[in-house]
Amino acid sequence: MASDTLIHDMELPFQLYEVLNTQALCEHARFNEHSRETFDAVLETANKIATDLFLPHNHIADKNEPTFDGKTVSMIDEVKVAFDAFREAGFIAGRYNFEDGGMQLPETVMTAVSGYFMAANPSTTAYPFLTAAAINVINHFASDTLKAQFMPRMLTGEFTGTMALTEPHAGSSLADIKTTAVKQADGSYRLKGSKIYISGGEHELSENIVHLVLAKVPGGPAGVKGISLFVVPKYRLNENGEIDQRNDVQLAGLLHKLGYRGTTSTALTFGENDDCHGYLVGEEHFGLRYMFMMMNEARIGVGFGAAMIGYRGFQYSLDYAKDRTQGRVPPHNKPEDPAAPIIHHGDVKRMLLAQKAYSEGGMALCLYGSNLIDRINTCQSLDEKEGLQEMLDLLTPVLKAWPSEYGPKANDLGIQVLGGSGYTREYFAEQFWRDNRLNPIHEGTNGIQALDLTFRKLWQKNGLGLKVLQAEIQKDLSTISTPETAKMAKKLGTYLKKLHAILMHIAECLQSEKQLGLSANAQAMMNVFAIIVVSWIWLRQANVAEQKLAQIHSAQGNKDGEQSDTAADFYKGKVQAAKYFFAWELPAIERDLQILESDDDTCATMQPDWF
Repeated sequence: MASDTLIHDMELPFQLYEVLNTQALCEHARFNEHSRETFDAVLETANKIATDLFLPHNHIADKNEPTFDGKTVSMIDEVKVAFDAFREAGFIAGRYNFEDGGMQLPETVMTAVSGYFMAANPSTTAYPFLTAAAINVINHFASDTLKAQFMPRMLTGEFTGTMALTEPHAGSSLADIKTTAVKQADGSYRLKGSKIYISGGEHELSENIVHLVLAKVPGGPAGVKGISLFVVPKYRLNENGEIDQRNDVQLAGLLHKLGYRGTTSTALTFGENDDCHGYLVGEEHFGLRYMFMMMNEARIGVGFGAAMIGYRGFQYSLDYAKDRTQGRVPPHNKPEDPAAPIIHHGDVKRMLLAQKAYSEGGMALCLYGSNLIDRINTCQSLDEKEGLQEMLDLLTPVLKAWPSEYGPKANDLGIQVLGGSGYTREYFAEQFWRDNRLNPIHEGTNGIQALDLTFRKLWQKNGLGLKVLQAEIQKDLSTISTPETAKMAKKLGTYLKKLHAILMHIAECLQSEKQLGLSANAQAMMNVFAIIVVSWIWLRQANVAEQKLAQIHSAQGNKDGEQSDTAADFYKGKVQAAKYFFAWELPAIERDLQILESDDDTCATMQPDWF
């Protein structure tokens, strides 16, 4: 039933070139050897590998989880084939310099590349993506010696990477970790402790696994200020940089997840035999700051992955709705009339529109965030660079939390479109939801993202990020000239005023005893802020789509009418999804505004014994 088309042919060109003008990055020195043609060639390669090698075993891996016999982790052969194709295509090193073996591609393009793999098979995709994130930390903060030892082979995928943060008793509360690292005479450290939920923590896909481990050096400051970061390889290297003896890192067991089953989720012990060698990254006690760089970039990846799994589920239920007949639709509603495909029923249209709005909105949001990284990296003005960085910091909780909340909602609606079939394992809709349900949890739960936004990100650097964001939105509003988008712009303007008013109110709350109540209502602030931001993202898309429609309508002598109709349908769909978002989703934040305005304390004053 389902098409093998992972992403609509017009979607990424629309996002990259028509909305974000990504090809303009080629004017900068770092990307001047590239062009739209090279970007498209990379995307085409990603699409082919994802379709041919990742997609076919997505559901097979879900049914056949990795197993551990006490010595070795085993998984289906297709995972290794797909992983090798990914690394041999150079995608792990895609962002890195030509001289490092990379493709020196913009972040925006690499995020788009990841879309094909996340849509095809998120669990196999996790292995190279975790490796790329670990490389980032080593590249930015590790010594030249550590870089030379590990980076080249991580960039090729010969070594893979993980981040080992969580402990059985300490999840988000990293201040409470108990893993220790004792310095030795040779400058290395001996680690001892346990980590849990470590994705990709053990497998046979690569020659070595490089764990980035948070631990405390005895005698250091209490809490998060005493956390250090260490490179802890599965196999130690000898003086020639070759793989040597096994390090004292043991797999205690595999954990069995609701979804994402093809990715090993591991419980690891370090130093069970007092011989776990670790190597300090940067300076002692700065580990959390280093790791947060990896986590912040990973948060954009989580949000984008959630959007893409939501998008895949949307496409799957859309195909089903076009094929499945059920009931009749007026005026063809006589008993003798043929049954209609369910896509003609109003409530099915509503559910499909919501899925489209959530998944394509999340996709566009995260591509905008990735494009911000490129703008920061190519910006010449230090003041402008600082402002854009602050805006990215402000948006990061939204980039992670909104798509990872609404992606699973899209998948839930996808199950509903399939009806009873959606609740069976014979169809794939339920797996999309299971895979996506992880995303609101990991890389900082959505509740933590809401607290980060409400108490920190909105106000840091005297609200500089917010000021830059407001300027970006106003710049877009000033360019709108198309009719439907103009109506949306007027509505957004009304809610921007409401946002300003509620921020003034919250600023006062933060200086009073109402602060405790606000911590229970942070999700309401996230809802208000995120929905307004995503409304703006949809406005940007609708504005371009309406302009393109006008061009199609005014074109004379178009000999390819079918192609023109396909393009027009695509752009009309964008405008309609934006209209849906402004009609159904934006007004829904009135409840959250009321909760914040009234300083509602229902959740804050609830007592444990009352439950």
